[in-house]
Amino acid sequence: MSRPTRATGWLARYGFGTAEGDGGARAADLLGPDGLRLWRPVEQEPVDEPAGELLAALSRAADPDLALRQLHRIVEAERRTNGGTAESALLAELHTDPGLRRRLIAVLGASAALGDHLVAHPEHCTALRTAPDGLAPIAEGRLEQDGDGNPVAVLRSAYRLALLRIAAADLTGGRGLEQTMAALSALADATLAAAYEIAVAELAEGTERPRLAVVAMGKCGGGELNYVSDVDVIFVAAEDADLAAATLVATRLIYICGLVAWPVDAALRPEGSRGPLVRTLASHLAYYRRWARTWEFQALLKARPAAGDLPLAQEWIDQLAPLVWRAAERPEAVEDVRAMRRRIIDHIPPKELEREIKRGPGGLRDIEFAVQLLQLVHGRGDETLREPGTIPALRALVAGGYVGRADGEALLRGYRFLRSVEHRLQLQGLRRTHTVPTEPGALRWLAAALGFTAAPGRSAVESFRAEWVTHAAEVRRLHAKLLYRPLLESVARVPADGLRLTPEAARHRLEILGFADPAGALRHLQALIGGVSRTAAIQRTLLPVLLSEFADAPEPDRGLLNYRKVSDKLGSTPWYLRLLRDGGPVARRLARVLALSRYVADLLARDPEALRLLAEENELAPRSSEVLRDGFLAAAARHTDPVEATRAVRALRRRELVRVACADVLCRAGALAPTPTRPDGAKRAPGLADITEVGTALADVTDATLAAALRAARASQPAPPGLRFAVIGVGRLGGYESNYLSDADVLFVYDSPTGSGDSAASTAAHAIAEELRRLLGVPAPDPPLGVDADLRPEGRQGPLVRSLAAYAQYYARWSRVWEAQALLRARFVCGDADLGAEFEAMIDPVRYPADGLTREQVVEIRRIKARVETERLPRGADPATHTKLGRGGLADVEWAVQLVQLRHAGAIPALRGTRTLDALAAAERAGLVDPADAAEMAAGWSLAAQVRNALMLVRGRAGDQLPRHGVELAGVVRLLGRDDPGEFLDEYLRIGRRSRAAAQRVLEA
Repeated sequence: MSRPTRATGWLARYGFGTAEGDGGARAADLLGPDGLRLWRPVEQEPVDEPAGELLAALSRAADPDLALRQLHRIVEAERRTNGGTAESALLAELHTDPGLRRRLIAVLGASAALGDHLVAHPEHCTALRTAPDGLAPIAEGRLEQDGDGNPVAVLRSAYRLALLRIAAADLTGGRGLEQTMAALSALADATLAAAYEIAVAELAEGTERPRLAVVAMGKCGGGELNYVSDVDVIFVAAEDADLAAATLVATRLIYICGLVAWPVDAALRPEGSRGPLVRTLASHLAYYRRWARTWEFQALLKARPAAGDLPLAQEWIDQLAPLVWRAAERPEAVEDVRAMRRRIIDHIPPKELEREIKRGPGGLRDIEFAVQLLQLVHGRGDETLREPGTIPALRALVAGGYVGRADGEALLRGYRFLRSVEHRLQLQGLRRTHTVPTEPGALRWLAAALGFTAAPGRSAVESFRAEWVTHAAEVRRLHAKLLYRPLLESVARVPADGLRLTPEAARHRLEILGFADPAGALRHLQALIGGVSRTAAIQRTLLPVLLSEFADAPEPDRGLLNYRKVSDKLGSTPWYLRLLRDGGPVARRLARVLALSRYVADLLARDPEALRLLAEENELAPRSSEVLRDGFLAAAARHTDPVEATRAVRALRRRELVRVACADVLCRAGALAPTPTRPDGAKRAPGLADITEVGTALADVTDATLAAALRAARASQPAPPGLRFAVIGVGRLGGYESNYLSDADVLFVYDSPTGSGDSAASTAAHAIAEELRRLLGVPAPDPPLGVDADLRPEGRQGPLVRSLAAYAQYYARWSRVWEAQALLRARFVCGDADLGAEFEAMIDPVRYPADGLTREQVVEIRRIKARVETERLPRGADPATHTKLGRGGLADVEWAVQLVQLRHAGAIPALRGTRTLDALAAAERAGLVDPADAAEMAAGWSLAAQVRNALMLVRGRAGDQLPRHGVELAGVVRLLGRDDPGEFLDEYLRIGRRSRAAAQRVLEA
């Protein structure tokens, strides 16, 4: 290629030659003396100032070379029409009418197809003239059918003229996207109406005009038509007598519109292309009532009268509306819409998938399907959502609180961007396309047509791609968030009447759902949904679902009351209702825990922000002991005041108790059960289905609390340098079998520094222990943690703290067999780890006697157990259903297992553990317990422990007695994932009897 001349180099600065690749040589020919006569090649400048303005306008076109070529062709056509006259009227008018110049050049640079039309009809350029009053030509989709001749040809010319005006307004900023879509839809209506009249006029003489309605569907029905698209319609006849003529009219209308503008697609009609083109109103109703599928009702969301008998079209829409707004109540409706979206993606050719702005992931269909599904589900009770257009419907969803403001704005931005890209792609050749090109020149044109310009370090194409990727990713994310929102299925299951929370409807629904005090519940509802605030609107969306969840609990009224308390505390925070609406299963999880557990409800009332834990699966997995200890110690270290340090630690403990309790309540809740992932990405078992996991999680929390409180206590109490101090866990804490309201059973041990007197060390150790107990007992809104040292030598009469040597001396000389039994669960908890290990080593010969037990000691244990059953079982308690001291309950199994440990652990190291079930399993493996008895005892202990924890969760207070009837029994049964309280009680009694018999055999062996 030869180097461009200096003249063409100047033209290249106007943007010419970029597409041609000739540096502007072709532009020089078209602009020079033998062309448009706008450029002086010798002087290398425009011929005059008006020519310079026209060149500047051409340079601003999406494709300056295309605009110039088309303008040259139009002028040449004009000259031929005028018999070769040198002067061009069009050029003269472009010099004097800046508006015409801007509009015409914009069209010529953006649409080769409209440019070709103007070459064929140069007189149509005048349609873009500025009006005498200075206004741009009207571009609202009106048809101006002037002239005689073939009516179809006249209509085609009028259509192109109206389309030209719309495109010009769109390209020059005279119309926004929504106005452009509305104008294109209005033009489609006018074209359909004109074609309808032509078709009617062509009917055979004497044929009566049929009552035929043309109903717009799809984008045309939604008032959001693009430049080139099939126009979806459904034809409706009034009566059977109209069918023959109506079918002729409909057939001819489809043919005429295909010649004039675009294909008419009637495939959305009942039975699709296999069904009759025209049906009567009655036939339509019969089909939709019996046979229509979910996607057909989804399509009806956009139905709108377009042409023909408009009252008949409106009657058709009105009669089908009740069916549309009940469609979401079908069990399969929500999944049908989701499956349809997946099928659309599956049918896209792989090579086009990432370039498809309509059907591909992150495309227009993602937005439309999400909006339409929300309309189907929520529009049953909220008529403001019954908008055919995507943008108005999305705005209504945001205004009604169904979609968050930020999410709604992101979807609107994405929709506008993608539709703008679609418009520019289609306008170029007036052909249907939704695929972003890959050819560099086409991409440059598209970026320029959309208004992107080069910036330092980034080309216009790169800017376009960056924005496209951003919008597509956000649309894809929000599509998944909205279309797969778990709350949708729950809302869809609520009858339409249940969504309208008017006072009368609400009272009626509360009675149906089984609320004991409908009037009181109604007052709570009115407090939550009263007014016109956005908060009230979102509550109106959530409450129909939450009421159904509350109704599944034994005390629906309590669930609603607890929800109101939490909402009163958090209702004004920006994240609370947004989390319930958008946070996956959060709303239903919250409803379940508030309705079933007073314990969790009380914790959330103290720390309502903890409900954020319900949003993430991994947040409902107990933290490891190392993570808890490090976190609690770090929290204590941030405060110099021991009271403030302990307050921070207790707040962390409260949050961890919420975590464990919520996981426990939800672990048997089916789809609501959390499924956390392991570090390797594998799914864990749901929640805390194993009772031993609950005990371990609660013990770990207590360990971390004691460790942090001990740090604060030691920091505040002077002690001799080198004083070693440790806390030993015993009882349920030592056995990792803590429950939600367990005290921390502990022993305190110290060791004097070398060369220091024991008196000073003892005084300091006592001060540390007392300070530890005081700090954890300070009144606070957090659940208390009692520190109980009553299992120490000599009980309450003995010193609170002993040295390691004093413990060794006591156990060697005075300890009784029951004290050895208590030491079976002793383990180091916190403090000096070496001292803890030394303590455990010191007590091992005591709790694991090398020679086992004497006959007298075995008899003593049996005697003590019998006395405990007689004296400690509360008066009036039912021994058959007392989880701790009842038949086959915790005490029966634990005493039996501990007797086996005392007798044999000295010889069998596998028995040396603090956990009951682990020791029982080891005894079975060692042949000390019959496998059948071991299974019965494990089942009895596990069920009793589960019921005991469930009682505490349901009641919110300690309790060991399983009632035989009432709401507390129903609550326990529901929480444990069972259905029938009577059957559960029978099962509990049966397992308890078998566990008791097995434990007796072990105790008497």
